[in-house]
Amino acid sequence: MHFNIPGKLALAAFLLFLAHNASGETLIGRIVAIADGDTVTLLDASKQQHKIRLSGIDAPERKQAFGTVSRQHLAGLVFGKTVSADCPKTDRYGRWICKIEVDGIDTNLTQVAVGMAWHYKAYQRDQRPEDRARYALAEERAQEEKRGLWADRSPLAPWEFRKAKRQRAVNR
Repeated sequence: MHFNIPGKLALAAFLLFLAHNASGETLIGRIVAIADGDTVTLLDASKQQHKIRLSGIDAPERKQAFGTVSRQHLAGLVFGKTVSADCPKTDRYGRWICKIEVDGIDTNLTQVAVGMAWHYKAYQRDQRPEDRARYALAEERAQEEKRGLWADRSPLAPWEFRKAKRQRAVNR
């Protein structure tokens, strides 16, 4: 089969379009709400709100030890600031799953490094290999230095907290 140059360019443009849509979106906007230590709301230039779950991390739930502190720390990093959110996919609740950067700094990684969130290893396959390694190392260092939630003798991972909560609801 022989394509002329304009045909090849159209095909290339179409393939780029498909690749971009398959890889998600990059959202730019201001953070207008903080739900907890790993969930925010971004307001874009067209005044559309996007609920975002920070990728690669799991922060304590609001009613869990360090839940409020984690939320406050995230607020200090991003609230009212313009961010770039790399969002390859959405979750079952319709939230974008994103890595958020403020002035080139990875907010998700910062939450882990200061002991305000766990590296969410159950979903690490969704991370880029270099991010996976950075987040794992950041968690290890935070544990060793007993930063944030790691100051607790035996911190309860949020996924275990949620599991116990579901179990209590079933047993009622």
